[in-house]
Amino acid sequence: MKAFLASITAAAVLVAPACAQSQAAAPTTNPAFATATGMWKAMTGHFTTAAEEGSDSLYAYRPVEGVRSFGELVGHVAGAQYMFCAMALGEKIPDEGAVEESAKSKAELVAALKASTEYCNRAYALSPAELDAPVTIFGQESTRMGALVMNSNHNGEHYGNMVVYLRLNGIVPPSSRRGM
Repeated sequence: MKAFLASITAAAVLVAPACAQSQAAAPTTNPAFATATGMWKAMTGHFTTAAEEGSDSLYAYRPVEGVRSFGELVGHVAGAQYMFCAMALGEKIPDEGAVEESAKSKAELVAALKASTEYCNRAYALSPAELDAPVTIFGQESTRMGALVMNSNHNGEHYGNMVVYLRLNGIVPPSSRRGM
């Protein structure tokens, strides 16, 4: 028994420094940003699910004149994601309206939305130091993290529009379904 305890103790002494070293090497995360990232992923997931499930006729639906159609909402969010995430990545900022103006079919719009989300995954993976870098958003000084939080809020704003469109068409939104 003493030999067993001695071997366990020796193993712990040998492994502990390696564990401490790997923990020290791991990048630290900002808990608030981790929460914001989780909210963006959830909101974007609901938005994408609704976009994928929407019928072709729903894509043409607009509740009243003067507001975006369901399809235009999808294109707008895809374009805005490219814009906000380019700000965060420090890359050339594309025209926010490019997707909404060019993609017209459901297939094109869903593909554009998914591609913009993949693009944004890179931005939401930035390190805490990178997230603190300054950036100008609509003439206001902010940080890269600020651009990503704004993107998340923007997606939530337009998911709210989408929820109304879905409900007006007798469809339960993804976020209101059991188990979501």
